[in-house]
Amino acid sequence: MREGLVGGVLTGFIALVMMAVPALASECREDRVQLRSAQGTAAFTVEIADTDAERAQGLMHVASMPRFNGMLFVFDRPQRAVFWMENTLIPLDMLFIDEQGVVQAVHENAVPLDRTPIDGGEGIRYVLEINGGMASRLHLAPGAELRHPAIAQDLAAWPCE
Repeated sequence: MREGLVGGVLTGFIALVMMAVPALASECREDRVQLRSAQGTAAFTVEIADTDAERAQGLMHVASMPRFNGMLFVFDRPQRAVFWMENTLIPLDMLFIDEQGVVQAVHENAVPLDRTPIDGGEGIRYVLEINGGMASRLHLAPGAELRHPAIAQDLAAWPCE
């Protein structure tokens, strides 16, 4: 009897979570980014780096980061975005994103502590840094779309609803 009750409660809980997930997935918040591609969607909890000081600091000296966390760099205007990994202790994937929120380039598994420039190209307005290997695992590639309130909604390929 107890086993049937536990199974029923667990099934009910899973159904409740499944109903709640779409509501969370459509929510547009400052501390969250969503990405969609032909293979599906993914969401990350992010810190925002939108000042010169915050962008310069980035994820330097961070010893670990939860799996679905990251940092969203927001620039004042589209520009050439070049990053490096000096004082960065964990491997990162970098998604270079244009003004409409469309991923233009992905650099996977940037090497910790490396000073080699990583050039994301021209016309970049946002850069999303996530744990190394996540872009490949989640099939995030050029053409994927990012949704976040920092993107001008009248320009956004995937606007907030």
